[in-house]
Amino acid sequence: MKIKSTLLVMGAMLLSGLVQAQDGWNWPTDPAQEAKARELNAAYTDYMKSEQFVEATKPLHWLLVNTPELNESIYINGTAIYKGAADKTADAAQKLVYQDSVMALYEKRGKIYNNEAKWIENKAYYGYVFFKGDKTRIPAVVADFEKAIELNGTISNHQLVAAYFDLVYRNNAYNKAYTGEQVLAIYDKANALLDEAAAQGTDVTSSKSTLETILVNMELIDCNFIENTMGPKLKADPTNEELANQIFKYSVQYKCYSSNSFMAALEFIDSKNPTFATSQVRAMKYMSAGEFDKAEPVLMKAMTLAENNKQKGEIQFELAKIYTQGGKKSQARTAAREAAALDPELTASAFSLIGDLYMSAFNDCRGGESRAKDYSIFIAAYNAYQRAGDSKGMASARSRFPSKEELFTEGLQVGSSLSTGCWVGETVTLATRD
Repeated sequence: MKIKSTLLVMGAMLLSGLVQAQDGWNWPTDPAQEAKARELNAAYTDYMKSEQFVEATKPLHWLLVNTPELNESIYINGTAIYKGAADKTADAAQKLVYQDSVMALYEKRGKIYNNEAKWIENKAYYGYVFFKGDKTRIPAVVADFEKAIELNGTISNHQLVAAYFDLVYRNNAYNKAYTGEQVLAIYDKANALLDEAAAQGTDVTSSKSTLETILVNMELIDCNFIENTMGPKLKADPTNEELANQIFKYSVQYKCYSSNSFMAALEFIDSKNPTFATSQVRAMKYMSAGEFDKAEPVLMKAMTLAENNKQKGEIQFELAKIYTQGGKKSQARTAAREAAALDPELTASAFSLIGDLYMSAFNDCRGGESRAKDYSIFIAAYNAYQRAGDSKGMASARSRFPSKEELFTEGLQVGSSLSTGCWVGETVTLATRD
């Protein structure tokens, strides 16, 4: 998280905005008091200009106590002066006094000038800097951020959105302040603020990344949370692309592949912004559920998105499985052969599948006129298993070869060629099981 360095820059910007003049001066009517007020106003201003913030607090304090409605500038400058004094003070107790003074000035300013919307975000910023490690003070600072959103409809500086959510994280860690649903609602609200800033041309990439990191670190997310909390939100708002992406990402991260919400998110993402990976996974999910009719067109789409022959080979092999399930044996063989041609690493699997297809083809292709021809299909299966290196399959196929007697009866010899016919269409070299 890069909150700290960003907020240091913001602090410098706030300090640079010290007010030198302000309309609406209310000097005391007593000449002596007026003279003293003018003298001390000049004194604290001179100290402020030279960044002698500790020294500036003394004349400023007199003005705040004795002339609280002198001019709004004493509050605007005062917050920066007490912040500067806190930074320059090594004593922890005195530092806290100065920090508390910053917050008190904002509250008093609000009572006198009734313009909280103008400065509530700055107060929240200072509260974060001062008290983010104090579990007793964090709730009030969170409330200031939420007040800023309530009054202004946004947080104008997008880096402060990340600070706000960091406080939510700390508030939950220290005080168990939220349910998982509440955290997710705040996360959604913070993301919406960043989306508004992005729409105005602001680069909010780092802030979004920080929010994401904080949410993960809260360890609220598991498979149950994804399914029972995030899933219903997507069901209620099925066009919410950001939520779908979150569900997909977290499901992968936490290996929650069997949930309905993962499938809903996957279908949304693959329909809107398909990639090879999303289409492949989606198709395989359909296949595991036995929905082969739904899987086939998604695999065909994945084929168009494949970036190399290895990926194309994977898809062809999955298509071979689908065709096998659908009884499309010739198409299954073609796809399996193509898979092996595209990716040699699939040769064993592809030709084992072809061997299985041939073994299951006996009833399809049996003519009943020639046992040698009918059983030649098993020789074709043996050859496929042999190419796959599948010894178990080879043994099973060989056990169903024709016998020597069957070849002799039909006037055939071992070593001669014979076409299997049927869709198998292989020319095999005759062999016997005995």
